[in-house]
Amino acid sequence: MRCGRASMWLAANSISPMPITLRLKQPPTVPLEAEVLTPDVLANLSHAEIAALTVYHGKRQVPLSEFFEIEGERSADLVLHGDLNKVRWVGRAMKQGSITVHGAVGMHLGAHMTGGRIEVFGAAGDWIGAEMKNGYIHVHGNAGGQVGAAYRGSLQGMRGGTILVDGAAGLEVGMRMRRGLIVLGGPAKDFTGLQMKGGTIILRGGAEIRTGAWMVRGTIISLKPLQMMPTFTLSADTNPTVINLIAKHVQPLGIDLPYSSTAGTYQQYTGDRSVSHRGEIFVWQGK
Repeated sequence: MRCGRASMWLAANSISPMPITLRLKQPPTVPLEAEVLTPDVLANLSHAEIAALTVYHGKRQVPLSEFFEIEGERSADLVLHGDLNKVRWVGRAMKQGSITVHGAVGMHLGAHMTGGRIEVFGAAGDWIGAEMKNGYIHVHGNAGGQVGAAYRGSLQGMRGGTILVDGAAGLEVGMRMRRGLIVLGGPAKDFTGLQMKGGTIILRGGAEIRTGAWMVRGTIISLKPLQMMPTFTLSADTNPTVINLIAKHVQPLGIDLPYSSTAGTYQQYTGDRSVSHRGEIFVWQGK
């Protein structure tokens, strides 16, 4: 009898192999703060408990079921459908599991993330992966500003993990990042790598002005020409070993980073001399 009860308890509390699917019923009229949309919160909850979770529509506290149709329960894998452009904090501080978004998603996606995987088949708002420590985020559309950045008043941004954006991105990508990898497929706006302290940013589509401003350490690689700041010094035309190592690291991610001397060389700049000379920017010069 005891064994039967134990089996029933385990069946009721085990993680389901099927994902929890949430479909947006109607777009919120004001930002919807939905920090509960993370595997760490939902993984052990029943369908009824998930539906009753509190989200914030402006100043109003409402149940999650007011905005989402919910299928499934007790799973560390979430699938979201709909125009979530005003839905914020999806995947906040997640440590495990996966989130797949079919549609646009709002600000603070994967902020403070320490593990797991997020994939967005659409665009994403500002502060993707802000201050994340580990994990993987892939946005197949465009991104807002402050990708992998530090929040205002914080000294450190991204400290590990990987962020891939297939499209363009906004201001201050990688601001104060310390470790980790950011890859942008399209162009970035001003101040990419602002006050960067470490890590790697790959710009496949280049960037606007003030790239690497006040960077102390770290590596920025651009496959398109950049308008360099006067506080950076051109030190060499080279194909350094570090590029080869980074190319091998990103190849499994589907990123082709040129490094062969037969195809071209990199212009290596060091700076920002206004604060340090230990940051480096490599700009590809194809033959």
